[in-house]
Amino acid sequence: MERNLMQLNIQRAQEEIDRKKELVSKGSMRQEYHFMPQAGWMNDPNGLICFRGKYHFFYQCNPYGAFWDCMYWGHAVSEDLVHWEYLPLALAPSESYDDYPKGGCFSGSAIVCEDKLFLMYTGTANNGNGVEQTQCIAYSTDGIHFEKYGGNPVLRAPKEIKADCFRDPKVWKHGGTYYMVCGASRDNKGLALLYRSKDMLHWSFFNVLAESRGEWGFMWECPDFFQAGDQYVLTFSPMGAGDHTSVYMVGDFDYETGKFDYYISKEIDWGLDYYAPQSFETMDGRRIMVAWANEWEWMPLWKDWGPSYREGWSGFFNLPREVRKKPDGLLQFVPVKELENLRVNPIKKEKFVLEEQETEIKAGDGICYEIKFNLDLQETTADQVEIKLRCGDGKNTVCLFDLKKGEMSVDRNFGDGWSKGISRSILNLKEKNELDVHVFVDRSSVEIFADQYSNNHSNNVFASDEQNQIFMSAYGGKAVISGLETYGLKLS
Repeated sequence: MERNLMQLNIQRAQEEIDRKKELVSKGSMRQEYHFMPQAGWMNDPNGLICFRGKYHFFYQCNPYGAFWDCMYWGHAVSEDLVHWEYLPLALAPSESYDDYPKGGCFSGSAIVCEDKLFLMYTGTANNGNGVEQTQCIAYSTDGIHFEKYGGNPVLRAPKEIKADCFRDPKVWKHGGTYYMVCGASRDNKGLALLYRSKDMLHWSFFNVLAESRGEWGFMWECPDFFQAGDQYVLTFSPMGAGDHTSVYMVGDFDYETGKFDYYISKEIDWGLDYYAPQSFETMDGRRIMVAWANEWEWMPLWKDWGPSYREGWSGFFNLPREVRKKPDGLLQFVPVKELENLRVNPIKKEKFVLEEQETEIKAGDGICYEIKFNLDLQETTADQVEIKLRCGDGKNTVCLFDLKKGEMSVDRNFGDGWSKGISRSILNLKEKNELDVHVFVDRSSVEIFADQYSNNHSNNVFASDEQNQIFMSAYGGKAVISGLETYGLKLS
């Protein structure tokens, strides 16, 4: 193992980032309060963890350009999940099992073991037998500088699993045993494989945790598994399942057999830009989930993953969300409470009526803001309620609540002259008195939460600063809005 080679590759890549970051920071599409790279490409969140009093975000990145390429692990820390300090890159390709131009150090997770921070990641290489993905270990005593384990790789794909479809380990500890779930594909169907270990270094296959019978695509990327109350939750991003970008399942798990029996399967987010979510537990016991604000299958349908590449960067994370389980077993994904500390210039309005003529809403500077309101379903007679975001220069992004058809949609086809697509979800209002709506808008994104944070849409919109108006309307009758709150959102 070339221990010095990884550090040399990290140094070179870090110099590239440092050379570009000041210019990149001036980009007009840079987010105000979402986590993003200093320069270059970023995709999946990795190794989310609390370690020695700080939150750690690791992330897939290409330091050398604003497109996907050979993968490194970026690294940043925070005390509040909002303000981040960038640290040196944590992992770089350097070994025969992870050094490949279109491979590298793929996604994985982190865990504390004997007061050391361990990373488990997928090494991707091609040594003449096609692309091979294996599971590897790196560790650190200070949480900043990492060393790859000399016995890597610690796991290779089972015989029935294609070597290029065995990736994204998520590790946890239960009792005195370490467990790991890994995404895979078998017979062109996605599945999650379960492994266990006593020391984090020597792993044995336990069982197939769960698998698709064709309804959830051909490959499950970035699986995660955690306990929620008396039940357990499996999340993953299915490839080949259309615009189903991130799925959660709730059910029962038996540590004796290693089998997960789920009875609920739903979308985490119905938007076009929510992928590869990973969760971790905060210091105060909350389960927080973070995802990449993009998606592999959708993005090739339009150009270049968004125009931010012109500014030397691409990719950011969706807002961190607290996972909560409702009495009916469904999950809520609530933006973390720490975001409230960013609020400025509050405006509140108790009650007003919408009709077909547009009502303008003020929120911050109209570019980076938060909106909350309730739709009174008892007093509302309208068939549809519409909110237009980032309006101006003949462009807008339209969120429509179709009360008659029972559908929520977000249309960005006219959002920025670049993006395409309409995200849709079922809007179940049976026996409900109100519909709660919570909106977060940043320079390049729109995230809309509805129906107790269980009906969510995240879509990237690369709007100009001239697009800073907000309008609401009702069609086919009147709509009664109560409890309107709006805020500007600023990091400083």
